[in-house]
Amino acid sequence: MLTIHELVSDNADKIPFTWIAGADSANRLIPDVGMSGADLVGHLNLIHPARIQVFGAEELSYYTRFEIKRRVHHLEDLVTGGVPAILIADGMSPPDDLRDFCNQQNIPLLSTTIEAAQLIDLLRIYLGKRLAPKTTVHGVFMDVLGVGVLITGESGLGKSELALELISRGHGLVADDAVELSRTAPNMIEGHCPPLLQNLLEVRGLGLLDIRTIFGETSVRRKMKLNLLVHLIRSTPDAFERLPVQDQTEDILGIPIRRVMLQVAAGRNLAVLVEAAVRNTILALRGIDTMGEFIERQALAIMESSRRE
Repeated sequence: MLTIHELVSDNADKIPFTWIAGADSANRLIPDVGMSGADLVGHLNLIHPARIQVFGAEELSYYTRFEIKRRVHHLEDLVTGGVPAILIADGMSPPDDLRDFCNQQNIPLLSTTIEAAQLIDLLRIYLGKRLAPKTTVHGVFMDVLGVGVLITGESGLGKSELALELISRGHGLVADDAVELSRTAPNMIEGHCPPLLQNLLEVRGLGLLDIRTIFGETSVRRKMKLNLLVHLIRSTPDAFERLPVQDQTEDILGIPIRRVMLQVAAGRNLAVLVEAAVRNTILALRGIDTMGEFIERQALAIMESSRRE
């Protein structure tokens, strides 16, 4: 859960807030019931009282047109609806009745010099990231050819060794062992590394390696969008389809992520296979379906063969 105090302190470098009233309620919670950042803050709207209400020049002009009794009625509707806070933008001063009401009802009232639309954009981005659904998975997260690749599999299959080979081929490490994933947009998952493990890769027999120090600044990434899941499995017969007709996906945080499965066996160059999988993913993202084209080609060949007969 997120409080108004945390929202103010987390954005202190971007948004200069000044407390006007209701400072005793700084720990008031911002409701988080699975809503997006766009639903949690916006221009004054009595239909959506449970979001942070922003007063710009137009909203303040609308508010001051009413008599005091009507103003109080609207404010009471906001309180009944669970308004978390009221923000005054554009460096404007709030009317005395609004300040007094917020003090009486312990509603956080803050002002800022930032223009209303920009303020809402900044807070929506912040809330979207801060309150995004999150999970931590075991694996290695890499930047391969600009594609975010999560390598998973049982312990001892060589995930870190594969990551080390990919790094030596010029690709970048995002996170090893613990990968923090968050859904930052309806169709986007972003992965990054916990601060404790940043730039580190654990390789059996070698221990912890500081990848940034060994390979240089370009060998690590701060975060990446997750596009592909590479799952390593032991070499066993009938483990998976040799030529899957449909692309495989795995649901992560409610989003289907393209998945490929690679067998770990002696003599297989997994780094090359991962690069090939990434290139194939790039083609798929561009709308090129290699398997679909092959099936069409095969169907045409069968038709031509039947005609000759």
